[in-house]
Amino acid sequence: MTSYDMLSAPIRKYIYDKGWGSLRPIQDAAIQRIISTDSNYVLISRTASGKTEAAFLPILSKVNFKEQGVKVLYISPLIALINDQFQRVEKLCEYLDVPVTKWHGEAAKGAKEKLLKNPEGIVLITPESLEAMFVNKPYNIKHLFANLEYVVIDEIHSFLGSDRGTHLQSLLSRLQQINHKKFSIVGLSATVSDVNKYIELKEFLGDSENTKIIRDKTPKPINAVFKYFEGSSTDDLPSDLLNDLYLNTKNSKTLIFPNARGRVEEVAVKLKKISEKFSGHQNYFSHHSSVDKEVREYVEFFAKNSSVQNFCISCTSTLELGIDIGNVDEVVQIDATHSIASLIQRVGRSGRREDKESNLFLYATDPWSLLQSLACWLLYQEQFIEPISVNKKPFDVLLHQILSIVKGKSGIILSDLVKEMTTNSSFSAISQQEVETIIKHLVDIDLLEKLGHEYIIGIAGERLVNNKDFYSLFQTPVFFKVSGQGVKIGELPLSPQIRIDENIYLSAKIWKIKDIDFETKKIEVIPAKDGKKPMFSGDPADTAHKIRVKMLEIIFSKDNYNFLDVSGHEIIYALRKYFSVFEVKNPETDRIIQNGNTNSTFYTFASSKINKTLSFILDRLGIENQLHDSSSSLRIKITDGSFAGTLKDVNLNNVDLSQMLQQLLAENPAMIDFSKWGKYLPVQYQAELLKQNYFDFEGCNSFLQNLNFIEN
Repeated sequence: MTSYDMLSAPIRKYIYDKGWGSLRPIQDAAIQRIISTDSNYVLISRTASGKTEAAFLPILSKVNFKEQGVKVLYISPLIALINDQFQRVEKLCEYLDVPVTKWHGEAAKGAKEKLLKNPEGIVLITPESLEAMFVNKPYNIKHLFANLEYVVIDEIHSFLGSDRGTHLQSLLSRLQQINHKKFSIVGLSATVSDVNKYIELKEFLGDSENTKIIRDKTPKPINAVFKYFEGSSTDDLPSDLLNDLYLNTKNSKTLIFPNARGRVEEVAVKLKKISEKFSGHQNYFSHHSSVDKEVREYVEFFAKNSSVQNFCISCTSTLELGIDIGNVDEVVQIDATHSIASLIQRVGRSGRREDKESNLFLYATDPWSLLQSLACWLLYQEQFIEPISVNKKPFDVLLHQILSIVKGKSGIILSDLVKEMTTNSSFSAISQQEVETIIKHLVDIDLLEKLGHEYIIGIAGERLVNNKDFYSLFQTPVFFKVSGQGVKIGELPLSPQIRIDENIYLSAKIWKIKDIDFETKKIEVIPAKDGKKPMFSGDPADTAHKIRVKMLEIIFSKDNYNFLDVSGHEIIYALRKYFSVFEVKNPETDRIIQNGNTNSTFYTFASSKINKTLSFILDRLGIENQLHDSSSSLRIKITDGSFAGTLKDVNLNNVDLSQMLQQLLAENPAMIDFSKWGKYLPVQYQAELLKQNYFDFEGCNSFLQNLNFIEN
């Protein structure tokens, strides 16, 4: 029986009415397996290959929606993606008369109330909205989801290896506990590493033995052009780069990905000015989380429905995931992405139709950025994607979930609370003793209170759990609403640049701050006309070890790259010439130390986490150093003795890391701020979080033991 024949009659009619000539490979494979088994599946296929339909066609054909209760729960990392997918799923479900409901903070209240009166069909939700339901209305969870048959997780790679992902794992485990029968999970992704045979990915779904991977490895042809323009001393993008970018994108539908919100705005503003100068189109937009929601939605609508008009959207990762904005001709990346996975996601936004190639322009403004871009691209061509890094003991997420459960239960005895945590698959590596220690600490700091035999939320805890910010595991900075003459323009996080008379970029325009109300968190602006340069900054991100090793390999290679422009070739040649005095034979183990009169530079070509770990170790050894992660180097103040010899003698297996890290936290408590809930943990568990999430002592130790120093 063919996959098409296995589908229900209404779904076959949907396919016929859509005029599909055939099913796509991922759809054909998924239908055969999902309909015939109850296993968990992860569908891996490039962007715009039909993964959403690959999941829903068989599920809708298989599930009996006439039974009471919500039967399918779709979980997305973004509200915007829910709104986008809602339209696709709703059209599909019209053929089955199955209701589809959005459930998030911006969704219609009436639709939610209707669902509560009559739980049925499909619900689209974010992890944070699911958490809010567990905390505030736990009876709704059982009422709605006790008869779930399928959970579909879109863009599953965006959850992997993060606190937010562990949070989702915990919520799924809690859902499974209230379910009348075991539901199946289908994950969707365009970018997941197959290192270690997807073990971490399977474990993420809580049942690795019952989880199968379906992957379509059909490559998407990509035309890539890399260009180099030397960055300016003022930190503005070079005018030659912007002019070249305008010429290459003026007659196309383009997404541009700089690496910071301020840079996003700079690109949109300056390209629009160039276009005005040459009487080009005016469809230049910015799109990121600080842009007003209605403006973002307008930009998405315009792009999706712009069959004739060209456009250019300068954006952050808000358009990296699968929001449908129609056909994009080209993707532009300005300076290196921190990961190969991110680069793949972005490139996949162009050429979404099957008969079209993807087009990538990459502009680099710094030699090291160009080198890292090359490394990412070459590793992508070798089909390498960063492996998932999993925190086996997520104490901070556990703490959050303890508070969530106590609040939702309105009081719970210790044995039941401990059982809830130790039977949750997300926390399987955390011992009962560790759980009990954290609960005791929460009582000590008044986040919990012991009332008779039960634990309830303490006075300090009430301030946390009764705040909407409680539902998320990621940090949410304080945002100020930005308005001009009564019109909302967007939001900005509080930063040193937020001062009266400073100029800011926002919504593809330059504004001057006229007033700041810190009490109501509002900023009043007017259009800026004084030419004063707006300030902006970006957040650094971790880069994988294999990318840095590839960078070193490129330096000592003689390969030429036909996708690189003349200036780019010159930069790579200059880097090769600069390092040619060193004889590196094995990029995996050979590392360069360039000795000067007062300083040495140690070119680690190691991951960001190993670099941070090395810098920390040197600090503890009393060796002055300055980390330059973008160039993967440590500048070392020379002291008596051999620096190389000192490092070779370091064996982290013989070091009390917990004590060292607790001392670091005593000196600088803000070190734990990367974790939203980590600061409420006992200090020994804060140290564990630093060890697991911020540093990489195991990787660093292996790196040091295998080092072969090449010195001048």
